[in-house]
Amino acid sequence: MPSVGESSALPRHSSKRRILSALPLYGEASPFCNGGRYDRAMGNDAGQVAKPLRADARRNRDQVLAVAREMLSVDGSSASFDEIARRAGVGVGTVYRHFPTRSALFEAVVVGRVQEFTERAHLLAGTDTAPEDAFFDYFAHLVGEVSLNQALCEALDDDGGTAVAVPNELRHAFIRSFDTLLCRAKDAGALRPDVDVADVLDLVIGAATADRRARARNAPNQLIAVVLDGLRVHDHRAPA
Repeated sequence: MPSVGESSALPRHSSKRRILSALPLYGEASPFCNGGRYDRAMGNDAGQVAKPLRADARRNRDQVLAVAREMLSVDGSSASFDEIARRAGVGVGTVYRHFPTRSALFEAVVVGRVQEFTERAHLLAGTDTAPEDAFFDYFAHLVGEVSLNQALCEALDDDGGTAVAVPNELRHAFIRSFDTLLCRAKDAGALRPDVDVADVLDLVIGAATADRRARARNAPNQLIAVVLDGLRVHDHRAPA
């Protein structure tokens, strides 16, 4: 996503940092610590209303997505439509009717997961869970989920070269929701003050990659614990 101007505070050239330095789609800049909710209508073109699916068509689509989600985590982008259709119990034509291309299907899977992550962050921010617990639980949840899906890992770390892309408005909403949890933990004195949401998302991607490699060789992954320990402010006292 093109940036609007340069940011001296975020010198690295990743898409996550370009997002942080860009003007939001609402037309005015606002600090990330304010957070923000994802408008479900943002993903549609203005004025367009999607035609509702029949109940049976909706069931078929949901089943195809569920199977594709499972196969994508195991086989990656090599998963075939024929096998997805077989496991979903539908004809391959049904798969193509809902998802004309492989990238359309895989993007729907990835977008669905990112929407879930965004909503989970909002729910955590709205509970009475201690800010540090909410942040660290969410961080560990993200690592666990992303480590199971290479395409999801690549999409969250996208620098414009992946086949499966997260729409800019949803990516922006996801990062804002994550930043809300991050800022709450900082305000509680539980988290290092010198890390930002781009740093933390980089750590999620790195820890997820390490977790995937550790599972492949049946070895324990200690990196997550090391990362979380490095982010904590030890012996902190909550603000009065």
